Amino acid sequence: MHRTGELYGQFKTLEQQKDTATLGMWIFLVTEVMFFGGIMLAYTLNRHVYFAAFSMGSNTLSLKLGAFNTIVLLASSFTMAMAVWSSQTGKKNLITMFLALTLLLGFVFFGVKYVEYTQKFHHHLVPGKSFDIFYCSKNPAKCQDISEADMKVENEELEKASAADPDLNAHAQLYYSAYFGMTGLHALHMVIGAGLLLWLLKNSLAGAYTPRWNTPVDMVGLYWHFVDIVWIYLFPLLYLIDRHK
Repeated sequence: MHRTGELYGQFKTLEQQKDTATLGMWIFLVTEVMFFGGIMLAYTLNRHVYFAAFSMGSNTLSLKLGAFNTIVLLASSFTMAMAVWSSQTGKKNLITMFLALTLLLGFVFFGVKYVEYTQKFHHHLVPGKSFDIFYCSKNPAKCQDISEADMKVENEELEKASAADPDLNAHAQLYYSAYFGMTGLHALHMVIGAGLLLWLLKNSLAGAYTPRWNTPVDMVGLYWHFVDIVWIYLFPLLYLIDRHK
């Protein structure tokens, strides 16, 4: 296989090469839909069986942090779309700027998830031997990041959930297993996306992308938008459904 400029030897034209790359990316994204779809289906089935435990788990998440991260990812989709547009119209400086902004927003998302994960470890909400859905209720002095009003509501919800599900603590671990599993896999895809953005930035600074050839920007754009769409589904599933506060 040889390559002449941007054109690989198995293709006759850049248009044919881009169409092939686009088809390949869409096939890959379909497999990703099936992958995440299976996990979301398993979550939905378990939520139906252990309704009280999953509802309680949802109530322990920070709605503000989840909503903020949703806004961050929506903004990153916009900047990524602008990077694609800039590459198609030959605005080389704007390509670099929008790619850098997209990467920056991705790191903001990671920072918020780090805060959320840290809170879950601090509140003993990580599945395992130390998991205790009642930890903050029993040790309010060690959970001072939860306001008094929110703690009162959480205690009331814990009482209701315990009455509905005597094995609440064990079943709540299923919720958090799903939470860490789904958000962790999503974060892994974000890490891959960040690596691809760094690669695009390097090429963009070298002036590689033009209206004639911008296929890599288009393909990474499709991938990034898919990752953002996955979060649009994860946010209501994990943070909003059955929430009481």
